[in-house]
Amino acid sequence: MHALNPKVDGYVRKNSRWQEELQTLRTIILSCALTEEVKWRVPCYTFQKRNIVFLNAFKDSCALNFVKGALLQDPDGRLEKPGQHTQVGRRIRFTNARAIIDMKPVLTAFIQDAIEVEMAGVKAIVKKNPEPVPEELQRKFEDAPALKTAFETLTPGRQRAYILHFSAPKQSKTRESRIEKCVQKILNGKGLSD
Repeated sequence: MHALNPKVDGYVRKNSRWQEELQTLRTIILSCALTEEVKWRVPCYTFQKRNIVFLNAFKDSCALNFVKGALLQDPDGRLEKPGQHTQVGRRIRFTNARAIIDMKPVLTAFIQDAIEVEMAGVKAIVKKNPEPVPEELQRKFEDAPALKTAFETLTPGRQRAYILHFSAPKQSKTRESRIEKCVQKILNGKGLSD
């Protein structure tokens, strides 16, 4: 078992509703020879500096999130997409420690499979910008070329998050308002959630 990261101790303590479940998941993950880190404010487990799985605590559950979950063997359909627009990541959610303990062999197999997928260099086929850029953003790009340049330098994931955020409202006025509120973040090279 690898060394415990004190920052993850803090994450587990902070999420008092799911402490037992998070600690149980953590023990299983660490038994698979992964290194415990914190990335994007959540526990991240890596193998040879490559992200394999994350732990997350939510209001109604906690989850084990596989970075390349769509590429894992899942004959029983236990892995779910975390969000409607998620392409590669998959997760398993839990609401009690007993379920985690009962699934230990399955979870260990998923983690080992995830390590093998990562070490084999398998890449997921991801649709590049599958969502169209909203008209309001196109117009803003025409009015502010620096904004377009800044947007294009963002990672594809950050671009996509903004496009989804800007496209969600039905009214053009609301879309324009969302764009205006994010202009400075984009110019600063920040993502929607940064």
